[in-house]
Amino acid sequence: MKRREFIKSAALGSMGGLLISQTFGAQAGGNMLTPREVEGPFYPITPQKDKDADLTQIEGKVGRAKGTIIDIFGQVFDQDGNAIEDVTIDLWQANSYGKYHHPHDNSEAPIDPHFQGWAILQSGKQGRFKFKTVMPGAYPLNSPQQRTPHIHIKISKYGYESLLTQLYFPDQPLNDKDGLFKRKSVQEQKMMTAKKTSKSNEYRYDIFLQKAF
Repeated sequence: MKRREFIKSAALGSMGGLLISQTFGAQAGGNMLTPREVEGPFYPITPQKDKDADLTQIEGKVGRAKGTIIDIFGQVFDQDGNAIEDVTIDLWQANSYGKYHHPHDNSEAPIDPHFQGWAILQSGKQGRFKFKTVMPGAYPLNSPQQRTPHIHIKISKYGYESLLTQLYFPDQPLNDKDGLFKRKSVQEQKMMTAKKTSKSNEYRYDIFLQKAF
């Protein structure tokens, strides 16, 4: 799929294989909401034009980000399992080396000039969203207290409580050692961990928001 076609499909939320799982949504939403997590020190502060759904390329540049390219899709639900459209999804992450595009990240890990690192999306029809990125590296480099690979996500929509959380990945060796992840209950960890699909390097991650009133 060409970059332009991917971005268009992500913006419209028209993902062929993504079906609403009303039973799953109602059960998960009825029992618990997506857990909150801290923002972390590296929310992007350097303005950038390109914040689209393909983080593996930067508009106007030739080349692709280093690392394992992954696709992540999902839906946004309320606590009753109803899909929510037009939700703002603000996400940022380290590159495949574990380096953030942030002036205060003093890690010795290399910068990837072809990695976008930051995206702001809108959920489409039936709350769907999708983005392409690379598997984030653990950080800081060569530290005994490395953070496990994760993606930071801020979610906002009028009429719902804003959510700040982190997306984790299954089968990561550092998950059991990560100071933030291991503080969560087993159920919270499950809610915050993307699910591997049958396709190579594809994950599903659903989000559950609390109504504000």
